[in-house]
Amino acid sequence: MGLYSRIEKLWWSQHTPPLLLRIIEPVYSFISDKHLQQRAKKQIQPPLPVISVGNITAGGSGKTPFVLWLAKALQQQGYKPVILCRGDGGSNSIPQFVDPDQPASLVGDEARMLADLSGLPVITASDRIAGCMLAAERGNIIIFDDGFQYRHLQRVCDIVLVPAEGTGNGHRIPAGPLREPVKALDRADLIVRTGLMDAVKQSNLLSNKHEWGWFSQPDGLIDAMGSSSDLPEHVYAATAIARPGRFFESLESFGLNITGKRSFPDHHQFTRQEVDQLLAQQNVVVTAKDAVKLIDLWPKERPLWLLKLKGDGEPGLLETILKHLPKA
Repeated sequence: MGLYSRIEKLWWSQHTPPLLLRIIEPVYSFISDKHLQQRAKKQIQPPLPVISVGNITAGGSGKTPFVLWLAKALQQQGYKPVILCRGDGGSNSIPQFVDPDQPASLVGDEARMLADLSGLPVITASDRIAGCMLAAERGNIIIFDDGFQYRHLQRVCDIVLVPAEGTGNGHRIPAGPLREPVKALDRADLIVRTGLMDAVKQSNLLSNKHEWGWFSQPDGLIDAMGSSSDLPEHVYAATAIARPGRFFESLESFGLNITGKRSFPDHHQFTRQEVDQLLAQQNVVVTAKDAVKLIDLWPKERPLWLLKLKGDGEPGLLETILKHLPKA
């Protein structure tokens, strides 16, 4: 098991973190809190209304599929959403719209996937303020992916996603997965618990606010290479996402037999050697976020199985979000 997997397992267990991490934890928390307070004092009014979709834990809360669902739902309500991403995993440093021919290694894996699956304008920008200014060219509302801690930008709606499993061991980075203390949920307009339906319904409340449910479930396998291969029953699972265990659980809930597993750090760029190692396995299955990075390295004659997910909010969630927005 790699270092990344060990840390992820530690964060989401109930075991006491190692002493060294617990010593570093308050130092990191003090620096992080000061930084967030400074951001909040210098807020900027963007040219378009901003909906922030963020979290208080490091990765693995389902932000990307939720953003896709929200963007399409707003489009159906008459809005023209523009999705704003930081561009994690990409080398680009200039705010720009994601073009169809740009690889994930340049614009970032999540930005590439959001552009491919949404069909909407997607901006990748490490400078999110500059990205917001660019958004006014093509839309009338911004969906800000991973924006809860980026308090420079004023927003009309702050949505915080919390996985059904909660906040892991309850410690802050690096001893646990928390970016901020749980009391930071008081800043949120909506708290949304995410995951498989049964897990969400059984989750323990973290606040005094109403906690909405947004449920995701597997929706079949497709071959990202477009072959006519028969659907497999046995698969080798590989992924480079935060909390890969959720991906493996989704495969199992879909009734697939997993012959082997391999996880990489979030936003990992696959090397030629790693792709060759995956090709030595039969019926490799990945997430959509992985596929946008692998497809250019994968032989056209070999299927690359992709697990599709579909998600939806509980009744009333979308209507509650719309109450915070100006009319389309």
